[in-house]
Formats: sequence, structure tokens, C-alpha cells
Amino acid sequence: MPAARFVAQLNTQIGNELAAHNQYLACAVYYDALTMPQMAAFFYAQALEEREHAMMMVQYLLDTDAGVTIPGVEAPIPTFEDLVAPVALALEQEKRVTEQISALLKTAREESDFASEQFMQWFIKEQVEEVATMSDLLTVVSRNQDNISNIEDYVVREQGSAAADPTAPKAAGE
Repeated sequence: MPAARFVAQLNTQIGNELAAHNQYLACAVYYDALTMPQMAAFFYAQALEEREHAMMMVQYLLDTDAGVTIPGVEAPIPTFEDLVAPVALALEQEKRVTEQISALLKTAREESDFASEQFMQWFIKEQVEEVATMSDLLTVVSRNQDNISNIEDYVVREQGSAAADPTAPKAAGE
């Protein structure tokens, strides 16, 4: 069974991942309302990915006979001042999640909870990718605020559908 301190922290992280899901959903709706289907699709997909991360954490807790608590989350920011704001918010969110994931790994190490440490390794790799993706997208959106077609073309070209990661932890409900 995972260390109690790790379990408490992971249950909190489940809420953080679900909050990220809701925030990405709000970003998707914003771009959908602007008739930017590629940006909307990108953020709808990001929302589903964040939910899946939460469900991976739920499954890990279930698999290790640890208690699962699904916390409530605050409402997402629903409106944005311009095309750049949702992506800037997303980048800051990914940086914050990276810190949270690192703290989880640190707790697992401090508790000599080797299984939980191993579980968190995939999330470390994932956060490197997420921060890089949002950073690149922010650069493109910032440069092309007046040319929505360039933004949409970039998303199609660079953010196409990727194959499922066979090393990803199993998500609850799969």
C-alpha cells in the first residue's frame, strides 16, 4: 500500500487534474465560439487527456488498495481577453502541474514508497511534453494574433493525432 502522505497528496492531485480538465474545456469552448475548429479540437483533446490523467491516478489508488477521494474543484475561468490568453493560462497551468507532479515524486522518495515513485515517472515525462507543447503554441498564437489561419494551420500540422502511449498507466474505467 502506498504511503499515507502520498495517498493524500495523490487524491489532491486528482482534483487538480479534474480542474485542468474543466479549464481546458472552457478554453475549447472559447475557441469553438470564435469558429477556430482546430484550436477548439486541440483543447477538447487536452481536456480529455487531463481527465484521463486523473483516472490513471484513481486506478493506481484502487490497484494498491488505497482510499480514493474525488475532490470538488473550482470553476474554470470562462472568458478571455484575446486569442493568446487561453494558451498563456494553459502554459502556466502546465508549469504548476509539473511542480505538483514533482512534489508527488519527492514525497514518494521521502517515504521510500518505490511503487509510487515508479508510477509517477510517466507523469514526469508527460509534463515535459505538455510544457513544451504549450510553450510552442503560445509562441505561434502570440505571433499570429491577426492571422487565425496560420494558427489553425499550425495546430493541424504540429498537433495531429498521436498514437496512444503504450507505457502510460491504465486509467480507471478503461
